[in-house]
Amino acid sequence: MEKIIYHGSDHIIEKPKFGYGKTYNDYGVGFYCTENPNMAKEWGVGIDHNGYANQYRIECDGLTILDLNAPGYTMLHWLTILLENREFDASAPLAAEAKEYLLKNFHLNYKSADIIIGYRADDSYFSFASDFINGAISYRQLCNAMRLGKLGQQFVLKSKAAFERLEFLGYETADSKEWYKKKAFRDQTARRQYFDVERNRRQRGDLYITTILDEEMKPNDLRLR
Repeated sequence: MEKIIYHGSDHIIEKPKFGYGKTYNDYGVGFYCTENPNMAKEWGVGIDHNGYANQYRIECDGLTILDLNAPGYTMLHWLTILLENREFDASAPLAAEAKEYLLKNFHLNYKSADIIIGYRADDSYFSFASDFINGAISYRQLCNAMRLGKLGQQFVLKSKAAFERLEFLGYETADSKEWYKKKAFRDQTARRQYFDVERNRRQRGDLYITTILDEEMKPNDLRLR
């Protein structure tokens, strides 16, 4: 299975280096890409600089792919990986208990994967996840919130084997004036929809983190599907 993927950056990257990157990214150290070239352009620009959508081809046959959108996984699996890598404020007792429970019961051996496919937690989406572990929104609201703004999926290369499969095809330049505006609009749209529609729209029977903890719910619980 061959894929064309894009990496947004402020410079051209013909040969990505394995082992480089920030340890506190969503899935730890890796090369973060997307199958959407426009999304890569948004990721590559800053308010004061242009960016590049670097394009690559990768042959995925023979590689281990952890697709967090697959039926066997829940939003809590994604959230648990996030808890392992990103810095959450878990100072409140409920958040601390939620973090401990999720790490114990929803942990995945994601570091053994060559490639991970899953949501990208930028600032607005990270705040949705934080609201959930602090009991402010339900599981249903979290799942709905993650689809706001159509942020898209990340395609993350984690292993040396995956890096060795990359073939650089070229790049497209992203003008800051055009693409930073689109980037900001997407984030603002997600936040506005979240506060206008989701955050205050409780439904009877909604599942909150307190129920998950009290009932000691596990990944195979159908209510999490």
